[in-house]
Amino acid sequence: MSYDLPRLIPDKDFKVPSACGVSGIMNTSGKRFSGNMIVESMALMRERGNGLGAGYAAYGIYPELKDLYCFHMLYDSDLDKKNAEEYIKDHYEIIESEPIPTRKNPHIKEVHILWRYFLKPKFIPEDMSEEDFVVSTVMFINEKINGAFVMSSGKNMGVFKGVGFPEDIADFYRIDEYKGYIWTAHNRFPTNTVGWWGGAHPFGILDWTVVHNGEISSYGINRRFLEAYGYKCTLMTDTEVVAYLVDLFMRRFGYSPQLTAKILAAPLWKDIDLMPEEERKLYTALRMNYGGALLNGPFAIIVANNNMMMGLNDRIKLRPLVAATKDDFLYIASEESAIRVVCPEPDEVWAPKAGDPVVGVLKSARKTQVVLEGENG
Repeated sequence: MSYDLPRLIPDKDFKVPSACGVSGIMNTSGKRFSGNMIVESMALMRERGNGLGAGYAAYGIYPELKDLYCFHMLYDSDLDKKNAEEYIKDHYEIIESEPIPTRKNPHIKEVHILWRYFLKPKFIPEDMSEEDFVVSTVMFINEKINGAFVMSSGKNMGVFKGVGFPEDIADFYRIDEYKGYIWTAHNRFPTNTVGWWGGAHPFGILDWTVVHNGEISSYGINRRFLEAYGYKCTLMTDTEVVAYLVDLFMRRFGYSPQLTAKILAAPLWKDIDLMPEEERKLYTALRMNYGGALLNGPFAIIVANNNMMMGLNDRIKLRPLVAATKDDFLYIASEESAIRVVCPEPDEVWAPKAGDPVVGVLKSARKTQVVLEGENG
């Protein structure tokens, strides 16, 4: 699949306001659709990146192996692959092991070995859940095994990313050959971290993934907060902390997406002071207990897992984010045009307010009708 768009060559005068670009598309009925749709959405926002990173997260792409953990791996060398596989074999039964399918693309310089494993844990320590065991595996590989990096580690999903523009990365990974019911994507314009394959978005842990436009200036505080819970940040990109915070609050603590959003993008103290008493007590407690998880700086993020997709802005909306719905579809993107190129006539379009999440949940994940939450503003 090719996309005939002008190739931008950044120079010293080339500037992009509020780059990077993010997009997410979800079918809330769980109907799978081609990856071509998310590629078309991202290709329209090509100018938001500079060719130093792009990627996709896809859900529902491995239905025949949906009960197995799928590790998408990136290796620097055969020796690094051998070392990681020895560790994986000690802790998991490898059901399938194969290269991630790719095709030649003249704009992508492949510098890594890309591999995927479908895994079943051999044993789980008594003091650890299965999910925590998988998280500990990812932390160990990323921190301790040189030249090995876990791109994704969830069930029935995968992350595909690298250095390049979105449409080239999509062509390289053959995204057009996959079908999923949730897709998220990113076009990177790095400003203060290196452009490397592992630093491209999405970032993930288990089936959680995050794509992010902006800058997390609280990275150091967030990182120290996460280390107290066993997470290790090793990937040289601020977005990594968001993926782990989401896993901590929504999976381990069992908080709702809405409450998690109010921790990550907490109301300002001056706004908390004006709230009714019970609400004021709640938000004061959240700020006092989880101050280390507050994300400072401008950001727009899209978070997803196997059952939901959420869009969230920083608490004063310093990065653009637009949402739309059409029948069973939820769309979230940096630009309205990136939605309309794949959905010309949405039922509803709105710009979410600062700190106010837009949440789509699979109908099958709830007894009640699908929830699409977020104020229109």
